[in-house]
Amino acid sequence: MKIKIALAQVSASESREENIRNALVLMEQAKKEDASLICFPEMAFDPFFPLVRADKRYFALAEPIPGPMVKRFQKKAKELELVTIINMYEHAGPGEYYDCSPVIGADGRLLGISRMMHIAELPNYNEKFYYWEGNTGFPVFDTGVAKVGIAICYDRHFPEQMRALTLNGAEIILVPTATSTSALEQIWEMEIQAAAVANQVFIAVVNRVGIEGKVMFFGRSFVTNPTGEVVARAEEGKEELLVTELDLDLIEQARQVLPFLRDRRPEAYGGLSDVRSKAI
Repeated sequence: MKIKIALAQVSASESREENIRNALVLMEQAKKEDASLICFPEMAFDPFFPLVRADKRYFALAEPIPGPMVKRFQKKAKELELVTIINMYEHAGPGEYYDCSPVIGADGRLLGISRMMHIAELPNYNEKFYYWEGNTGFPVFDTGVAKVGIAICYDRHFPEQMRALTLNGAEIILVPTATSTSALEQIWEMEIQAAAVANQVFIAVVNRVGIEGKVMFFGRSFVTNPTGEVVARAEEGKEELLVTELDLDLIEQARQVLPFLRDRRPEAYGGLSDVRSKAI
């Protein structure tokens, strides 16, 4: 089965309202280009506040799910019959905040949420002050278009998450990110290609662009197929709606040739979840 997906490589102004309006226009464009699914980058509708260290004012940006922002995207998704994955700052309860991706079906229903599991603390990524560690596990959503899993930004560096999403049935792993770190540019495509080969899935990475503070989010969103080939790329440093066609039948074809999932030995891997183990 062939489907088209759209990755919205966008920048964020200081105005959430402006950013959301621009996103709704991109949803319309994606539909015109026959996409059946669209994904936005990490924190796409606000300035990337983790650049600022430990400033409690930014907690005011968080919303419940569903809340005003999600409901606007639900309405538009239903209008266009377009599966929509956004990323936002979630206020889940008293003092409880997450980096979260709601998944909205083509009928406007909220299919569920995926919270970022791994929280970074790096130069310009002061996330541990703002985000709790995710507790949704590794859900996969049957969108009616494809079975979709999500690895938010820092999550993509952990092969355990990519494998867990695969074992839970993901056909496409979406990676909404806000990446600017120069060291990561060197492995930007390489590690995702390796993950795609290891799991024989499609992986689509959507990055934001623009200069914020002292950093530049470089864009270069891309898609890999189940044999690790990069099949679509967006430009560097430029807003772009990247629309590409995926043939989901390639997943089965790749697994017939490279039966890595068949040949796993999970009974021998127990020590992987025990940091003290040296038995492997």
